[in-house]
Amino acid sequence: MLEGISYMIGAEVPGVFVNIMRGGPGLGNIAPAQGDVKLACRGLGHGDTQAIVLAPSTPQEMLDLTMEAFDLAFKYRNPVVVLGDGYLGQMTGRVVLPETMIRPGLPSWAVHGDGAGRRNLICSIDLSEVDLENHNLHLNRKYAEIEENEQRADLFHCDDADWIVIACNTPARMAKGAVQFLRERGTKAGLFRPVTLWPFPIQALERLLARADGILVVEASNGQIEDELRLALSHRDRLWAPAIHSLRHSGGVLPQQREIVKEITQLESSNERRFLSAV
Repeated sequence: MLEGISYMIGAEVPGVFVNIMRGGPGLGNIAPAQGDVKLACRGLGHGDTQAIVLAPSTPQEMLDLTMEAFDLAFKYRNPVVVLGDGYLGQMTGRVVLPETMIRPGLPSWAVHGDGAGRRNLICSIDLSEVDLENHNLHLNRKYAEIEENEQRADLFHCDDADWIVIACNTPARMAKGAVQFLRERGTKAGLFRPVTLWPFPIQALERLLARADGILVVEASNGQIEDELRLALSHRDRLWAPAIHSLRHSGGVLPQQREIVKEITQLESSNERRFLSAV
């Protein structure tokens, strides 16, 4: 399946893939997990491939971000991945449908079997090494444009947050409840929810780091979201960042609100403000 995605990226063919992450590895189970983050952000077939990765957290966002995924796919002529989890793939919920739909028409580059597209060619083969390198340079410029313009995040109580909780998909819902509970107890916690896992929304996060005492990454994987955070920090050439702490589960077990509250409470009581190198 990844060979096909790599082909589409090389041929600049739009497409939307919905990946509902479940417990693994191997056959695993159908419970919710977040173990495919590296696959979506870093492993879409051979070659230097990249695709926008959207991470919804509610049924409404599953609808809204899927619609947006098609717009982005055609805007950049590149596949887009909607990355959900086992709960989002199985739950039911009320969603608001759009009042109107727009028929987009055919782009000028499309192959449609008519005279207008007769000389159009969509393929993913360059037997000349120089030609293929030039095509890769073109794709890299497109990736850079995406990184600059398509970072998305949802912030909850982050403006004055001493403790930033980073979570996405279903775990973000537990994290939001934990932040609300902590706020009621006087702890200045905030939820930073990446809506794009690639590109990671580091521009929005950077503005919060100067005052934060620490970051807690909450995820249902063994550090795959934290790795995206650390990589994004290093690419910004940050000499420091607040200490990064982790709350992780795997195999279909999700982090719980009470665990997040306990972890932030313990970090706050330690009264230590530590910084680590992000380079």
